[in-house]
Amino acid sequence: MKYLLLEEVDSTNSYVSVHAPELEDMTMVMANTQSSGRGQRGNSWESDPGKNLTFTLFHRPRDFEARRQFAISEAAALGVADTLALYGLDARVKWPNDVYVGSRKICGILIEHAVTGTRIDHSRLGIGINVNQTEFRSDAPNPVSIAMLKDGPYDLTACAVRVYTALSERLAQAATEEGRHRLHADFLRLLWRGDGEPHPFRDRATGQEFSGRIRDVEPSGIIHIQAEGEGECRKYAFKEVEFLL
Repeated sequence: MKYLLLEEVDSTNSYVSVHAPELEDMTMVMANTQSSGRGQRGNSWESDPGKNLTFTLFHRPRDFEARRQFAISEAAALGVADTLALYGLDARVKWPNDVYVGSRKICGILIEHAVTGTRIDHSRLGIGINVNQTEFRSDAPNPVSIAMLKDGPYDLTACAVRVYTALSERLAQAATEEGRHRLHADFLRLLWRGDGEPHPFRDRATGQEFSGRIRDVEPSGIIHIQAEGEGECRKYAFKEVEFLL
């Protein structure tokens, strides 16, 4: 396991972006405190110092086409779900790559890629897993931690080793055609709200709220949702549709 532990940093993704030329492939950069930890859509990530696992995994895939980048997103989310299963938790992946237990968010993931031509030069997998924090003070509607679901506290180093191993295995799958097929099948199997039942959504372009069933997610990441009363599925890219709780 290759890792770098920082006491405090603005965000591990930002640190890795600056230091990418000097980092080895599959280096995990962890921080006890992130002053400006970032989530999707510019949201901040709440984490008490020393309570949770907050890190960026630096990955430099070999000859990886940028158009296949969703496979890396799937690998990250499934690696976390695999890790949580070791703690007895039935985790699901909320499209595109958050991780939930039941209706509560236990992990947020922010992935950034550096692309050269049609290939990914490197990826920064920013991951925050709620481990030992039991009180959340932000306005996030549904956070939960391992310790809240399974009496803790838990050793963060052991958790880091487990998730590093799981991510390494999943990213190895993403590197081959056969592996990507297995990866995508597992992603669909563990898809949050992928039970064929109607759930509430909001079209972010129109603001329309509707009830619909998730019918599919393409390997490219496009999600198919069949709204109630409609025959054809609506197709959405990342940030185009919102899941309502």
